[in-house]
Amino acid sequence: MQHQRRSQPRVSHDSDVEDIVTLLAPRLAYFAGVARTEHVTRAAEQMRIPQSTLSRALVRLERDLGVDLFARRGRTVSLTPAGRTFLGSVERALGEVERAAESVRADADPASGKVAFGFLHTMGSETVPGLIRAFRADHPRIRFSLVQNYGEAMLERLRAGELDLCLTSPVPDAPDLVARRLDEQRLRLVVPDDHRLASRKRVRLAETAEEAFVTLEPGYGLRRITDDLCREAGFKPRVAFEGEEAETLRGLVAAGLGVALLPPPAVPRPGVVELTVTGQRAVREIGVAWLDGHPDTPPVAAFKEFLLSRKGRLLAGMSPSGD
Repeated sequence: MQHQRRSQPRVSHDSDVEDIVTLLAPRLAYFAGVARTEHVTRAAEQMRIPQSTLSRALVRLERDLGVDLFARRGRTVSLTPAGRTFLGSVERALGEVERAAESVRADADPASGKVAFGFLHTMGSETVPGLIRAFRADHPRIRFSLVQNYGEAMLERLRAGELDLCLTSPVPDAPDLVARRLDEQRLRLVVPDDHRLASRKRVRLAETAEEAFVTLEPGYGLRRITDDLCREAGFKPRVAFEGEEAETLRGLVAAGLGVALLPPPAVPRPGVVELTVTGQRAVREIGVAWLDGHPDTPPVAAFKEFLLSRKGRLLAGMSPSGD
């Protein structure tokens, strides 16, 4: 039986796709249910809806499309060629929706859901693995999607909904974010082991005014802290090299290419000496941030509570200089 085009459809082929989807989407499951059973009454019973509601939905669907999807013989129906073509696409679409629903339900499961967690590169070798290990002692099945990046990039991903929580520095102060200070990390002046200051244990930052510095790139929180500390000490650092990762900077220092202000390493690096900075409060604050007003799934809420409970001891287990 050749299908006939209906007259005066409400949705033309020139209509916006968004308008078509808005009109058709609520009726696709009804269409698929009737197509599988080829019986309106049986389909209505299976879907637990009134038969009249189902019949009206099918009529409106055909009217919106401008195409007959069913050939009707009483309450029994059969698909037209257009209906068979439409059914294949509808079943694929409904399958995608079902898989998406299963995925978000799984991610929100209190026992086995997922947390999207961002953190600074310098926290990736010891701090974050230790935190997750401690958390999973009580939540062994919760999964993590981990992202390492610098602070501003992680805040952008928070705002985009790609992260649930992030550990960052400096602690952000923005109206759309909630942030809590958790700990602070003492910064050291890192110099080559043959440097003129290498025999010292302590140094005033003003003594490095003529030194070449290796720093993180602009936009990184640690770069901003370095610039601020040097300004407080009365000079602007002469930057010789910029990088994206603290251990790379240590390698540049070891090669004699400059000095750097850095947090303590997870493992001591040969070729460098790390000096205590005196006369200034040379620290960086570490905090956790999340999007204000963003509802937490149970796994995210549990991990957030855990992080907040670590205030003042977030960095426990790192080298003593990082207390």
